[in-house]
Amino acid sequence: MAGTSSTGTSSTSGPWALVTGASAGIGAEFARQLAERGYGTVLVARRADRLQELALYLRERYTVDCLTVPLDLARTDSVAELESVLAEEKVEVEFLVNNAGYGVPGTFTQSDWPTHTDSLQVMLTGVCELTWRLLPGMQQRGRGYVVNVASLAGLVPGSARHTLYGATKAFLIRFSESLAAENTANGVKVSALCPGFTHSEFHDVIGTREQVGKMPAWLWMDAPEVVRYGIESVVRDDPRVIAIPGYANQTIAALARKLPYTLTQSMIRREARRWRAQD
Repeated sequence: MAGTSSTGTSSTSGPWALVTGASAGIGAEFARQLAERGYGTVLVARRADRLQELALYLRERYTVDCLTVPLDLARTDSVAELESVLAEEKVEVEFLVNNAGYGVPGTFTQSDWPTHTDSLQVMLTGVCELTWRLLPGMQQRGRGYVVNVASLAGLVPGSARHTLYGATKAFLIRFSESLAAENTANGVKVSALCPGFTHSEFHDVIGTREQVGKMPAWLWMDAPEVVRYGIESVVRDDPRVIAIPGYANQTIAALARKLPYTLTQSMIRREARRWRAQD
């Protein structure tokens, strides 16, 4: 069983948010901004020490309850276990952020199949299962929010290396569109957040920090502005189902839609060679 830590979780009078991949970067920033809005926070990630440190900060800074759930979402039973923890703690999630994810470096056959299945479990299967388990409660209560953290990579043609990353993000975008359409009448709002290059630990984890460091500064955004845009996009009266933060990212996405595919594909392939690790 996963370890958990909480302070007065069953007595909270406010709503609850659950954030996966909450130990750093965009996930940690979602937790901070949602706590600032009065949400009790369920923090899910593998690194227990990071979660406990963040939970302590959120409790002291925003006076909200926190539940930390150190859990490896690559395990196929992890989401069912997480649901059991929520039931035991009597936590009803109103705001779900499916943020956990990572890229597998190299070409498709350079990694063994278990490495790929782990990434698909975290970024695709687990996202669908967790949403499936928590969505009925939101529907019954007539209120809820789901943010699937996708990527600009899901809106542009694919390129070599990190083969499954763009594909899974494209899936999350279409998945979010369908969920949004299905839940229009029952008070649940859904959005796919599609950031581009964002200052976080992501590129350190996948080993491309040196390459992406050469990208121009105007392509980059900070996590707080990305997350702020993501939250504001889904809580609007008319939610942005596909939320693309930043003028540069919006321009790139628009060009990908309007330019001939072969031209866009060529441009993406050329640029990808500049920031993705090579042999």
